[in-house]
Amino acid sequence: MGSQPSKRQQRLAALIRATSGTIRGANATRVLGVDRQHASRLLAGWHKQGVIRRVAHGLYVPVQPSALGQKQVLEDPWVLVPELYTPGYVGGWSALEHWELTEQLFRSVCVLTPKRVANGVITHQGVNFFIKHVAEKHLFGTKSIWLGNTKILISDPYKTLLDCIDDPDLGAGLQHVTDCLLEFARVFNKQSDLNTLLKYAIQLDNGALFKKLGYLAETLEFKPSFINACRQRITSGYSTLDKKSEKNRLVTRWNLWVPGDRAK
Repeated sequence: MGSQPSKRQQRLAALIRATSGTIRGANATRVLGVDRQHASRLLAGWHKQGVIRRVAHGLYVPVQPSALGQKQVLEDPWVLVPELYTPGYVGGWSALEHWELTEQLFRSVCVLTPKRVANGVITHQGVNFFIKHVAEKHLFGTKSIWLGNTKILISDPYKTLLDCIDDPDLGAGLQHVTDCLLEFARVFNKQSDLNTLLKYAIQLDNGALFKKLGYLAETLEFKPSFINACRQRITSGYSTLDKKSEKNRLVTRWNLWVPGDRAK
């Protein structure tokens, strides 16, 4: 007969069952009925034994037996987003993939957050997270998805596209963003969808965004009423469609610098 699990092992198993991929001291306090100091000692001890792993201050993830010795121990790294970047949401290329606006697969996770964290790539558990700091006004147009008991916010298709049009880097480049916008037009082809896209753009209150959105909508032959609604809201001064392009031409009707091979 196999040996019975120790009380300590039973406690760890109960804690893992009661959580959804991430563990904090407060979870141990609630589930195990111990005080905060005792919970901290338990977590520190399990971390030292290698059965859980610390991913941030006070935040742990369980290590599955098959993952021992490996860098990545999470089945779905999205569960770290609400723990590390609240308020914030999964967006950009990750949301494009989730909403099936692209057939490309991305291994890194794109996160937009107003939390004061460094922009750029941060690695957690062997997974790259691309973090972009955004203003509080960006915190709308999201849906909730659940991974176990963890609620994760993700930008809906409309907000995802607007974020990517405003900053093509979030959508893996201008050409990919354009392809996704074309797929959006194919799948979300009701007038109500265009109305929602326009409503979101108005809420963002960004004149440059209307130049980019209107220009791309025009090149992809969206409905004239939508294109005209964008044109009515452009601001004076010139904006750039793709900040990475070095050979731009000015499209005066949109006050927009666009890559030379796209200018019409």
